Amino acid sequence: MLTLFWDERGLIFEHYMPRGNTVTSATYADLKNRLHPAIKSKQHGLLSTGVLLQHYNAWPHTARSTVATIQDLSFECLPHPPYSPDLTPSDFHVFGPLKEAMGGKSFRSDEEVQQALQEWLCCQLKDFFPRGIHAFQSTGTLVQNAMETT
Repeated sequence: MLTLFWDERGLIFEHYMPRGNTVTSATYADLKNRLHPAIKSKQHGLLSTGVLLQHYNAWPHTARSTVATIQDLSFECLPHPPYSPDLTPSDFHVFGPLKEAMGGKSFRSDEEVQQALQEWLCCQLKDFFPRGIHAFQSTGTLVQNAMETT
């Protein structure tokens, strides 16, 4: 499973969950704690302007420990909008084209999959991530969290 955090400036953090593991509130809260230093190193100034986080309403995202972690990090969590193409940028802007690019390919290992995903992410045009965020019609800075099974 691939978890991405991105904003209009590009990819902030990617995490590959090992095969057979399950996303729990503890593993998701740990990702949030690892996101903070990634934002600090890749998106200078973002932490001081405030981080708006959008993620799904799945149990690991709404569990008390996850909510507490988000509050401790001083992130603001946006309410998850109804399922709509213009309100879920990761599903329609990132994972749609990613699935299309990976369709029909065979991989011998999880490492090959990760390499192909990283290459695809790195090869996107400079305006790829800004277009996804601007389509969201948000105000302020949004860090988009995406989780997808590969």
